[in-house]
Amino acid sequence: MTNFLKHLRVYIFRGLLAVIPLALVWIAVRILYKLIDERVISSLEPYIHVRHIPGMGILLVLLSLYLIGLVASNVVGRRVLHLIGGFIERIPVIKFIYQIGKQLSDSFSTASDKQAFQKVLLVKGINNQGWMAGFLTGTIKDNATGEELLRVLIPATHNPLLGYIILVKPDQTRDPGWTVEETLKAMVSVGIIFPAEIKK
Repeated sequence: MTNFLKHLRVYIFRGLLAVIPLALVWIAVRILYKLIDERVISSLEPYIHVRHIPGMGILLVLLSLYLIGLVASNVVGRRVLHLIGGFIERIPVIKFIYQIGKQLSDSFSTASDKQAFQKVLLVKGINNQGWMAGFLTGTIKDNATGEELLRVLIPATHNPLLGYIILVKPDQTRDPGWTVEETLKAMVSVGIIFPAEIKK
């Protein structure tokens, strides 16, 4: 009886592990469907009759973004967007929201031109206790000392895109030889999925 219960527990747990990735994909698809697909189709219905085919709303959004991207990439489109932006920046409250959005857009544009996270570094923790994993995002020169400091993002475990930036000397870091993907997996899984060794 004990062996049977152990066998049952083992295979139920394995079944759960097999289902988790599929369940997460299903949840993501449902969220996309509810947030984008249904809303896009329902917003078009008062103007034109659109046959509701699952995924049609998402395709329309992607097509619209593609067309806007084409327009924004040519000289005339950039000039029109610049004129619209100049008009918006004259409206007091809207100006603030627009500027935040523009800064985000510019940041993503810069990140797409070059890899945002150049490499993974280990940085000394508070009071030199332990090591924190972070992403090298660039360098900055300290004019007071003439030193070049590393700009490192120490991400929050629940959301690796959030966290805080620290400036450190190169000799205050270690290169563990981990890829950005390996480190992101470790953070999202709160340390359950983790590189097997510090390679360097």
